[in-house]
Amino acid sequence: MKKKMLICGGAGFHGRNAIEYFLNTGKYDIKATWHRNADATEFYNGDIEWIQTDLTKSWDVKSALYGGVDIILQYAAVSTNLKDAFEKPYLHVTDNAVMNSLIFKQAYEEKVEHVIFPSCTVMYEDLDKPVKEEDFSGVIDNSQVYYGAGTTKVYLENMCKFYSELGETKFTALRQTNIIGKYDKTDLDKAHFFAAMIQKINSATKTVDVWGDGTEEKDLLSVGKLMELIDLVIEKQTSKFELLNVGSGKNMTIKEIVEKVIDASGKNLDISFDTSKPSRNIKLKLDVSKAMDKFNWDNTFDMKETINEYNN
Repeated sequence: MKKKMLICGGAGFHGRNAIEYFLNTGKYDIKATWHRNADATEFYNGDIEWIQTDLTKSWDVKSALYGGVDIILQYAAVSTNLKDAFEKPYLHVTDNAVMNSLIFKQAYEEKVEHVIFPSCTVMYEDLDKPVKEEDFSGVIDNSQVYYGAGTTKVYLENMCKFYSELGETKFTALRQTNIIGKYDKTDLDKAHFFAAMIQKINSATKTVDVWGDGTEEKDLLSVGKLMELIDLVIEKQTSKFELLNVGSGKNMTIKEIVEKVIDASGKNLDISFDTSKPSRNIKLKLDVSKAMDKFNWDNTFDMKETINEYNN
């Protein structure tokens, strides 16, 4: 008998990739939630059960879990881009804290087998070595642009640990780096850096404008590799709680990333760096050895192939 998987945020970037990946495994009966995107039910209609919910409401959370659930992938979120992070930092905080708290509580009460929670890496400080999970001091610099988001994620990581110790449900918190790949948001007002850059390059004729001076570094990972890790974690995790860094473990500068995207496009474009625009001048490098060693995870991927997914 197949286990039952609930994918929260099934209409989003991570959720849609999760539906596609786990449908292809054939291991689960899947239902997925959507909130505002009415087109969501066109994806995989008939292969999964779609549930329209507002997961900031307790009753809606209970409805989503009605009938029993074994695995929850919690990718529903109020997300922000870099512009909003500077101008409206509160957007990322309240609804996400409420939503996840309700889901964790319900998972605990219904003895769900396993909950996967996507955290982030903004709580880390730049160090002169790759950062391990235990290197986080527990304190986030309140001058950081992502102070609100980082504080919320750390609180929710602690709630995962709390509920794992309180009940029977296993929890995994994934400190994800910059995840890229198909179904990513490409709307320039909502997109993260990578998808926005691809859109800019696709529409550019002579010059592409880039925020900052190009020296900021990012760790990029394909969404397919993230799904492979989640699959392994569900199958292999024996502990009640795991906290994992998730990324490629390799950094590229913004300039290098833009050059790779331009090369994949086949265009001959100049790059103009706008230092008057906001950017995060960080060079954070993740140590992802725990995820690789403990779960036998291979995080290598083809960058050009991943770039081409945005244009297919």
